[in-house]
Amino acid sequence: MIFKNQLSLPKAITLCFALLIFSVSTLTAQEPEQTYKLPPQELIDIADTPFTPRMSISPDNEYYLLLEYPGFPSIEEVSQPELRLAGLRINPRTNGPSRSWYNDSIVINKISDGSEREITGLPEKRHISNINWSSDSKKVAFTNTTSDGLYLWMLDVDKGIAVKVSDLKINDAYGDPFHWIDNKTLICKIISENRGEAPEKQLVPVGPIIQENLGSKKPARTYQDLLKNEYDESVFEYYTTSQLAIITIDGKASLLSSPDIFSDAIPSPDGRYLLIETLHKPYSYTVPMYRFPLKSEVWDLDGNPVANIADLPLADNIPVPYGSTRTGRRSISWRADAKATLYWTEALDDGDAGKESEFRDEVFTFSAPFNGDPISLIKLNLRYSGVMWGDDKLALVSSFWWKTRQVKTWRVMPGKTGSTPELIIDRSYEDRYSDPGRPLMTESKYGTRVLLTADNGKTLFLSGDGASPEGDIPFLNEFDLKTKETKKLFQSEAPYYEYAVRLINAKKRLVLTRRESVTEQPNYYIRNLKKDELTQLTNFPHPTPQLKDVMKEQIRYERADGLKLTGTLYLPPGYKPEDGTLPVLMWAYPQEYKSADAAGQVTDSPYRFVRVGRYSAKPFLSMGYAILDDPSMPIVGEGDVEPNDTYIDQLVSSAQAAVDELVRRGVGDPKRMAVGGHSYGAFMVANLLAHSDLFQLGIARSGAYNRSLTPFGFQSEDRTFWEAPEVYFAMSPFMHADKVDEPILLIHGEADNNSGTYPLQSERFYAALKGHGATARLVMLPNESHGYRGRASVMHCLFEMNDWLDKYVKNAE
Repeated sequence: MIFKNQLSLPKAITLCFALLIFSVSTLTAQEPEQTYKLPPQELIDIADTPFTPRMSISPDNEYYLLLEYPGFPSIEEVSQPELRLAGLRINPRTNGPSRSWYNDSIVINKISDGSEREITGLPEKRHISNINWSSDSKKVAFTNTTSDGLYLWMLDVDKGIAVKVSDLKINDAYGDPFHWIDNKTLICKIISENRGEAPEKQLVPVGPIIQENLGSKKPARTYQDLLKNEYDESVFEYYTTSQLAIITIDGKASLLSSPDIFSDAIPSPDGRYLLIETLHKPYSYTVPMYRFPLKSEVWDLDGNPVANIADLPLADNIPVPYGSTRTGRRSISWRADAKATLYWTEALDDGDAGKESEFRDEVFTFSAPFNGDPISLIKLNLRYSGVMWGDDKLALVSSFWWKTRQVKTWRVMPGKTGSTPELIIDRSYEDRYSDPGRPLMTESKYGTRVLLTADNGKTLFLSGDGASPEGDIPFLNEFDLKTKETKKLFQSEAPYYEYAVRLINAKKRLVLTRRESVTEQPNYYIRNLKKDELTQLTNFPHPTPQLKDVMKEQIRYERADGLKLTGTLYLPPGYKPEDGTLPVLMWAYPQEYKSADAAGQVTDSPYRFVRVGRYSAKPFLSMGYAILDDPSMPIVGEGDVEPNDTYIDQLVSSAQAAVDELVRRGVGDPKRMAVGGHSYGAFMVANLLAHSDLFQLGIARSGAYNRSLTPFGFQSEDRTFWEAPEVYFAMSPFMHADKVDEPILLIHGEADNNSGTYPLQSERFYAALKGHGATARLVMLPNESHGYRGRASVMHCLFEMNDWLDKYVKNAE
């Protein structure tokens, strides 16, 4: 059949080719280029700055290790295979965590003179982790990850020689992979040599996936990486199943158990027993593995069961209110100061923080040979939060209550049954000014961590931030347990910020401290308190000398309701007041409070080093921006009023106060202001753009924007969606997407593992913004989690931020 006006074949081909070119050019104009980009060189140099080495101190305080981290891993490394099962992320090739930071260098130094000891024998390719000293400080055990698994290594401190201990592969998928039993042997979780191949997924399902609830309340917060089906269950079991083996420092190994899912195998302080914890079915598709059924037993070193301690059922019915917990014996561990005594806590209120109860928890102890009755140590009217052991005459038991922000610490005498506990701390943890500090710890004769005391156990040593209206001023105090009097041993002095890391000799009052100033990189020192002498141990160079002249000031201002606020203002090197106003990037994170007085307290210190972190806003100082870092964004609800009832009003008021202060100072240009944040900070950004006109641009990274997708609570909100629907609606920027009329840059990792911040949150929020004609850009980073690790991803994130800041803030009309 012949059609009228039919084109000749050459003309038709020409037209098709022209249409193809037009469609490609149109696509190119509409769709951004899908490749990794690099930011300006100034930002590259900052992002590639080496990490500051970490210090690990020997139990006898004679040596320390300096542990260096490599730079950001390549995107190829970040993109290695990853299994996401029951809240775990596992690399199937190594049977270890898929997202760990490894050390690639170890250096031994002597504390007394700072001399360095050369180490030979370290693996050529180093992915070192799980570093653990022996109690006699002569050996350091660690794992090295290779392409096919993790292996146990040993460092001889005196000889400076590292050797691979065994060819047995260590299982590091879940829980601690090994513990020292004594100075010559370790208990290790190993991969069975005959476990076979990993389960293969069947192409044809055997049936539907069914979940059922028969009327009982089983609320669950929004978790990531949950099991989804029986195949996931089989894979989870395959990679978390281990055998226990006792391995000596010279490589001799003996199997102790048959394969099982061992959560942990913790030796008693005297090395005679093992606390064995195993997971078992039924699993859950709604909660992660730490709520799976958990069995706790005591074994001897031949693998024989000695005592059954607990078998907790699946904890998928924990009530929503903060402070709720699972029932039964929980937080089971060994007393650090005794040969072989277990302790645990049990809920007395059915684990329900919303239930009225005189007492919330009871703590028990249970000593070898484990054939009597457990002994009650203390009943708590708040929720148990931990214990620090000293000796039979001293232990500190801590408790808290979320609703009131109250914390209590009790002194108990574990060796005196029936003794009356003594309350020594009763305060609000929001009140930083009243914080007495944290007790310092030391090594016991068993190699465990116990309270450091003096004067026959009468004196504790407390190290604290020293929060005050002038900022943080770290201190080291003596605390008399009898008189409750405090004596100051040391307090940091301007222009330095210095805090106690460890009291390495209580009698001589020798303290290892970490000291820094605004312009001086943090380094470690030995401070002799008796002689008032200071000896420098490390000499780390300034990581970003190009920014050493950055101007830093802790500023204070007031919200419209009279609440005092603080923030840290950074100005680019060389800035002078006569230079006029600057474009501003404000980076913040809201915080809930039950006390207005606590919300108005000063945080941080004006004397801390200007560390330009890759994830913060400070790298943009190199691009000429003023940075207001961590400005107060308090959300206060006193008494029966919940903070989030007025979240939007308080948020906007806090931001308004910060903007007004920058304008008043003549630093910030009110027409060139940007606001940014990560996670809950991203949620803040979206709300500020929806409910105010203070900013010309918002940068929201890895956030959540629709609170109906987290219906059983989020952040500090423990009411459910059905209990407070108006609060969930008002706080969700997704519900107000039509009000966002400033440009917004959304960045999110495609493999976000954080509770509540599903990548879907950013995708749907972008779709809502796009549907209402907003200026928005969505950047999804492949294979990245809640925090971004790959160098290509970090650089691209900086590129996107810089590009949009330049376009809509620095060069905005």
